[in-house]
Amino acid sequence: MRDLQLPGRSPARSMNGMAATSQALATVTALNVLQDGGNAMDAAVAACAVQCVVEPQSTGIGGDCFCLIAPGGEEKIVAFNGSGRAPAAADPDWYIAQGIAKIEQPTPHAVTVPGAVDAWQTLLAKYGTKDLGELLQPAIKLAREGYPVTSRVASDWESNIPMLSHDPTTREVFLTDNGRPPAEGQVHRQLKLAATLERIAKEGRDGFYTGPVAEDIVSHLQSLGGRHSMADFAAAKGEFVTPIKTEYRGHTVYECPPNGQGIVALEILNILSGYDLAGMDPLSVERLHLEIEAARLAYGDRDAVVADPDRAQVPMDWMLSEEHAAELRNAIVAGRAMQNIPPPLLPTHHDTIYLCVVDKDRNAVSFINSLFSGFGSGIMGPKSGVMLQNRGCGFVVKRGHPNCIAPNKRPLHTIIPGMVAQGGKAVMPFGVMGGQYQALGHAHFLTNHIDFGMDVQEAIDFPRVLSTPNGKEVDVESGVPERVAKGLAALGHKIGKASKPIGGGQAIKIDWERGTLTGGSDPRKDGCALGY
Repeated sequence: MRDLQLPGRSPARSMNGMAATSQALATVTALNVLQDGGNAMDAAVAACAVQCVVEPQSTGIGGDCFCLIAPGGEEKIVAFNGSGRAPAAADPDWYIAQGIAKIEQPTPHAVTVPGAVDAWQTLLAKYGTKDLGELLQPAIKLAREGYPVTSRVASDWESNIPMLSHDPTTREVFLTDNGRPPAEGQVHRQLKLAATLERIAKEGRDGFYTGPVAEDIVSHLQSLGGRHSMADFAAAKGEFVTPIKTEYRGHTVYECPPNGQGIVALEILNILSGYDLAGMDPLSVERLHLEIEAARLAYGDRDAVVADPDRAQVPMDWMLSEEHAAELRNAIVAGRAMQNIPPPLLPTHHDTIYLCVVDKDRNAVSFINSLFSGFGSGIMGPKSGVMLQNRGCGFVVKRGHPNCIAPNKRPLHTIIPGMVAQGGKAVMPFGVMGGQYQALGHAHFLTNHIDFGMDVQEAIDFPRVLSTPNGKEVDVESGVPERVAKGLAALGHKIGKASKPIGGGQAIKIDWERGTLTGGSDPRKDGCALGY
């Protein structure tokens, strides 16, 4: 239990249902759905749709979605991959011939076909009880009537002015006449997006992937030099996949398989399982050094081999083996930072939304939706008001690399929902936002909770460091004591101050014996956990 004399928040507790999101309006929406008879999946989709309006820098219907589901709370975890694909005309030779050595954010080549809307409808058809059209109504109302800009959103918006200035429609929707973003507390509306959401509410996924909305998006991308076609959009389809897992101190941790980086979170946990973390101070140089080094090694694996498993050989069994964990563990030196880690192949990025919901029947949903970088590609459909993701930046333009861009291929993805099970039951949907940080964030949160006994809110609140795989760079939050930062620097880590809070996070712990739910939501964002 936290020291109640210090600033902070207590975890939310309830007996029936609970939702945890990074936007208060989304959390309330989810609770309303639950209290109106909907289940966890219904609530998750409705809440996510709201966030696609009120947290526009992080997510949108022009983005992608991943989900883990524990129906009835049983340890029969189901994973869904709702990531979009490159256009059918995305041949690497074309990019090379054009002199494109890297997929850049504010270009049409960064836009993969959005997977979110298809994912929502598919997930509801199998696990929901309500119609997509009904669940979109709160988001439609907020887009049309307006919503107040919250603190973290205002901060992120301010830092993305250059990105919002490239595309005329984007500039018109997200910047004022003097080129400034809306101020914190100002009411913002997205009328074109409201009309598009209404079309989807009436027509389902076809309202997005065929007809006027798709025509608007495709024609705009083509006018900018994109390789997209109407056929690419019509063919968009996510898939149910088998989750991957590892054991960590009596808990089974589930992640979605590649093309996402959930396997990296599991690798980090496997490495850390060989250390007595519980015997360390959680905010010590010793603990953070091990975490940083484990992450750098696992991220190195990611950048070398993680890709679309339909189009490349991803050695998942090897990556998750104890033998490989031991190899990586043996590379870590207690008193010195490693020197020879391969450089990263992905850009840094920090914008995603994660939410989780548990209902009265203990259906548990771990749900993540993202545009990738802040405001995605910065490109918006001029008539539809759909902001488009920049997931294509997850590709490399290098023949022979597993993650090389190719026709109809899915890029390496950073967004990863998590689920913990124990004793044959799901006990915690959880997730940590923050782009590249997410895999390390999963391990940091879980070790806070499992090794150091923090409740879910304390484990989310706890100070963070962000290590990159390119050698020595480590960003530290202001909550990390100066003495600890200096101690890490003395080991050879290049320490920098984080320019903004590192990521976000949500979790809901299910206590099957007591019949209660305990939720946490990250103060680094604008949301909350609430139950009834």
